[in-house]
Amino acid sequence: MSQIKNFTKGFVKENPVFVLLLGLCPALGVTTSAFNGFGMGLATTFVLVSSNIVVSLIKSQIPDKVRIPSFIVIIASFVTIVQLVMEAFLPDLFKALGLFIPLIVVNCLVLGRAEAFASKKDTLSSVIDGLGMGFGFTFALTLLGAVRELLGQGAIFGYSFIQGDGMLVFVLAPGAFIGLGYLIALINTIKKTE
Repeated sequence: MSQIKNFTKGFVKENPVFVLLLGLCPALGVTTSAFNGFGMGLATTFVLVSSNIVVSLIKSQIPDKVRIPSFIVIIASFVTIVQLVMEAFLPDLFKALGLFIPLIVVNCLVLGRAEAFASKKDTLSSVIDGLGMGFGFTFALTLLGAVRELLGQGAIFGYSFIQGDGMLVFVLAPGAFIGLGYLIALINTIKKTE
């Protein structure tokens, strides 16, 4: 039962973007479309789960003095894998995400989960935590991207729903802040009514 709680807390109770406000750089920077948000979320989820596995397996071998630098090297290794695979097999998404892929290394969500959870728990719990937080992050980025894409371009995942021009502000950087603010307000309202 506790494993299910570890998995589901990343969606609502401790959603990285909407509740903890972690990983806002990619949340605001790449969510011009639902597809970009989904791709960035999955890339971050892969890095999060993979680094959690490695950290939980070798935590007893890492001296306290080099714990954080060791975690960063582990995370950077998986980010490099994601970057190379994405560049080879998803070049359009790779171009759209650009600089935000290498920035996964310093995403406080990934490093925070390695430090606060994976370095203290067993491997299975670390995997479940990584999946829950990663899927919650993916959900948040995809939702924000879908809202911005719908309001800015009249489409979701490239499928047009509204004829004519959308609101330009949602395609631009201020639209990310406006969309995120309204989504956080909506989620807080829903949480208060429960």
